[in-house]
Amino acid sequence: MPPFIVYFNQGQSEAAQIGLSFAEIWALEGGTTPSIGLFKAVREATPQGTPIMVMIRPRVGDFFYTDAELQVMREDVRIFKAAGADGVVIGILQKDGRIDVTRTKILAAEAAPLQVCFHRAVDMSSQDILSAHLDVSSIPHVTRMLTSGQAPTATTPAALPSLRMLLRTASRMPSSAKVLVGSGINANTVGPLLAELLPCGLREIHLSGGEWVPSEMEFRREGMSMGVGGEADWAIWRTSEEKVREVREVVDRVWSEFAESQENK
Repeated sequence: MPPFIVYFNQGQSEAAQIGLSFAEIWALEGGTTPSIGLFKAVREATPQGTPIMVMIRPRVGDFFYTDAELQVMREDVRIFKAAGADGVVIGILQKDGRIDVTRTKILAAEAAPLQVCFHRAVDMSSQDILSAHLDVSSIPHVTRMLTSGQAPTATTPAALPSLRMLLRTASRMPSSAKVLVGSGINANTVGPLLAELLPCGLREIHLSGGEWVPSEMEFRREGMSMGVGGEADWAIWRTSEEKVREVREVVDRVWSEFAESQENK
């Protein structure tokens, strides 16, 4: 079976028709908690049987949260759990940058028995990737960990040594969180990434598959901004069915070649 494609969904569900293992929903600005209205719309439009994961992140910025923010996150978990989400995506760090195991346990327990993914807060951790993965794996109910190998993107040469080491180590741990590799993945980069990491045990990848689409607004007041600023104020982020399909095709081809090579050994 080819690696799963776990994909960010900001409201466009067309790409979810292309054999995805999961759809993940988040609000665009920095990857924050989406509205319940967006969740319900995606739930209705996504093919039956496709699990939907929901980002739980109350704000942009760092991953050290106040007690009040933690309570907001707990309530968001309860709401999406009751609404039918299949899992949540969370991540909390301590002030010193270490994985906050205690607080993450609180959210993971609230989410149970849903799936729980620890997101790329791990890439901002002060711990090395193996130590961070060990802490994440110690948290009950956490099923996977998303990482770029603590590099800006998973597809840069600097990320590969960490990802190779992490995948090989995780494959020998009977109760470890699955390693979900993401950041910078597209049709041009996914082939070389799989070629490097499939032999190490990679089985899940994560991508946005999106692009900025020009706004249809005709009137644009000069000097005013109500969003991210600049020309991006007059554009809308949309998941591209074509981009996701292109990645799917490369994944299927590379996986088939890899599986055949394993059978011939």
